Amino acid sequence: MRGDSMAGTASPCLVWVLVEYRGAWPPDGFEGIGIEAGTKALVVAAARAANARILLVRRPGPRRRLGPSSWAVLRHQSSGAYQQLWGTWERDQDLAGIVSALASPGKPGLPPVILVCAHGQHDACCAVRGRPAGRALSERWPELVWECSHVGGDRFAANAVIAPDGVYYGGLDAGSSVTTVEDHLTDRIRAEYLRGYTDLLPPQQAAIAAVLERFGPAGRHDYLVTESLREGDHWRIHLTGKPPHPAHVDVELQARRTPLRQLTCRAPTEGSVIVYEPTSIRRT
Repeated sequence: MRGDSMAGTASPCLVWVLVEYRGAWPPDGFEGIGIEAGTKALVVAAARAANARILLVRRPGPRRRLGPSSWAVLRHQSSGAYQQLWGTWERDQDLAGIVSALASPGKPGLPPVILVCAHGQHDACCAVRGRPAGRALSERWPELVWECSHVGGDRFAANAVIAPDGVYYGGLDAGSSVTTVEDHLTDRIRAEYLRGYTDLLPPQQAAIAAVLERFGPAGRHDYLVTESLREGDHWRIHLTGKPPHPAHVDVELQARRTPLRQLTCRAPTEGSVIVYEPTSIRRT
């Protein structure tokens, strides 16, 4: 990783579809796997209608060959409530259960899922850096951890997503992944490896990260974005905090575009991204 700013880089998502797939993962993930075309089309259409993201998953370590595979629909509600529905599949047609699951509110109270991008066919860095982090996390939480296909931000590998919490972390290794997730599971989110929250816009994500860096760790819903104002490349984000955190904080950010560079190992051309740099953080 080149040291690019991670704050504000979480891909937007409120609903995740996980499909355990034990074969090779093609570069384009679910849409490229070799399953029955009609079933695949049903799942893709239902996911698009629900603004859901489909990820291929597998357990870290040696690939399991026998027994049914799992699928899941994970949903993040704006209220902070999380729901999940899980099923299994052996025949391609069994995956049609995802369609009805996407129309269901799901079950609350289940532990979150820890997803670590290890999609080497999409970008080699994700496999090289993601797999050691996945193994370390799996040794600590074997029932919660899955390797997953591309989640975005390959240059920040190893990347982890906690779902349906909707929190992206990046720049992880075996050691920092465990300590970061330990903090997350006790509702103490730190700024150091935080990429952002998937229910917020990039400048709002960057404002949260800046406040956590200034005032210390906080729970997933301890800060609420209550106002966002934009003037050209300048943003002002107002956050309301729960005790013992600051009750009101204004964060000002300047958006700028980075110089052209190769963003990923497989990128055929150079590209640039927008970063959001905090210029002021004030209690109000």
